[in-house]
Amino acid sequence: MAFDHRKYAPFKPIAKKDRRWPDQTIDKAPDWCAVDLRDGNQALVKPMTVAQKQRLFDLLVKLGFKEIEIGFPAASQPDFDFCRKLIEEDRIPGDVKIQVLTQARPELIERTYEALAGAKQAIVHVYNSTSTVQREQVFGLDRAGIRDIAIRGAKVVQDFAAKYPDTDWSFQYSPESFTGTELDFAAEVIDAVNDVWRPDQGQKVIINLPATVEMAMPNVFADQVEWICDNIRYRDDIRISLHTHNDRGCAVAAAELGVMAGADRIEGTLMGNGERTGNMDLVTMAMNLYSQGVDPEVDLSGMAEITEVVEACTEISTHPRHPYAGELVFTAFSGSHQDAIRKCLARRKEGETWNVAYLPIDPSDVGRRYEEVVRINSQSGKGGVAYVLERDYRITLPRWLQIEFAKVVQREAETNGGEIDSDTIHRLFEERYLKVPAGWALRSYDLHRNEEGVGAMVSMGPDGDVVELQGHGLGAVEAVSDALNKRFGVAIAVEAYDEFALGEGTNANALACIRLTANGQHCSAAALAEDTTSATLQALFSAVAQAVGAAAQAKAEEAAEV
Repeated sequence: MAFDHRKYAPFKPIAKKDRRWPDQTIDKAPDWCAVDLRDGNQALVKPMTVAQKQRLFDLLVKLGFKEIEIGFPAASQPDFDFCRKLIEEDRIPGDVKIQVLTQARPELIERTYEALAGAKQAIVHVYNSTSTVQREQVFGLDRAGIRDIAIRGAKVVQDFAAKYPDTDWSFQYSPESFTGTELDFAAEVIDAVNDVWRPDQGQKVIINLPATVEMAMPNVFADQVEWICDNIRYRDDIRISLHTHNDRGCAVAAAELGVMAGADRIEGTLMGNGERTGNMDLVTMAMNLYSQGVDPEVDLSGMAEITEVVEACTEISTHPRHPYAGELVFTAFSGSHQDAIRKCLARRKEGETWNVAYLPIDPSDVGRRYEEVVRINSQSGKGGVAYVLERDYRITLPRWLQIEFAKVVQREAETNGGEIDSDTIHRLFEERYLKVPAGWALRSYDLHRNEEGVGAMVSMGPDGDVVELQGHGLGAVEAVSDALNKRFGVAIAVEAYDEFALGEGTNANALACIRLTANGQHCSAAALAEDTTSATLQALFSAVAQAVGAAAQAKAEEAAEV
């Protein structure tokens, strides 16, 4: 078989009996570094123009990111030009540090510093690969050879920084392919670099641990991070940064567990763009913290703007199910989900801790409308349909009518094979329940109570063909039902009856819903009117009209057969 799992070996877990990270929680946001303009840009089919990079940089600043990797200026002229543009046009806020990447090669480091000349503060990020497979199959070097590359690079970075004393420099080192590097060797190289930079003497240093390829489960990565934190020198004088990739689909999980294991800083991209399956998704991880009551220290409330700018600059569409940002992530089509959401939202009081079924956060926090939460198709149920009518038209249906009307909407959805919008739901409700049959419009009524009950005098029909009815009963509905029976010969038994005020105040409209049996036939109708009595009587007329019309049709069909 071509699809043969036997060609792969399981990743060897870390023999670590003293792991502490499983008992930790994240109660503070890590330092964020957005690498959209470098790592993300390198992964694009069509790299960003300088104008696109400027637009994305401005967005990152607006969102509150304080460290932004802007490019690889020694390897790309557009990256060099963009770096110079930011500095020369004074486009970098005073509290934002730009970061640039370079390989540990003297000529590239020199070019990097030329690009950064005049910057108030900057991070020079130098790297070389340390993994076993890279050492043996790419570079053909032993451990000492790889370590020497890192040391020479660290010295050159330090020497060139001294030539630009007006800039506040931070140094960052990445043992690239860290996840494929023996831990003792990774620590050896990190210590060797720090022996050059001496963070204990005041030099600001970041040690970045990249999951250049995600090779194991997130818990294994957390073990690696915790081991490094426990075994390198100068730990209290440096920041540990993580740069996770998404080859196994676990970049966010690995970053979160890595923070629990001791990391201080996270690199990633908005929406997770990056090589292969992508980088760690900054939006997802920051919103995960937000959903747990932790301040993410970036403002993602304008999610629509974020997705618009990222899509425009990367020319990559946002998946509709992308966490927090996708078009459908807060949308419920399932009937049971819709019913639960509707009930939770109805019970929720302003100021309460968010606790709504199926919604991990309040969609309005990221600029989403509640109109997008419940959407109707053939999978939807009574709760969703009722929610749409309540939300958009302030029409509250009794449970029995929710069940009945949901079937009407479902048939429409099954016929059309797609989503049913709010306007269509309202139209279906009007046509099926609110539309008054010809000749059955209530014109006037007079109800008077006496010792025997209620007497009713009602009139219905158009001008020139008004029908006057009289009846008697224990209540208004029974009295009018009696009048209808006398006039049309229908025996009426009311099964359910509900009335609702639509709005507040004395001029509020009323909705009445009624279900009855007339001559053995089940009929339902609803009516809107200025007062509940008018609405109730009109609903009664409309329901009876269905039975009368059905009886007339049956009689006509019988006569035609004869």
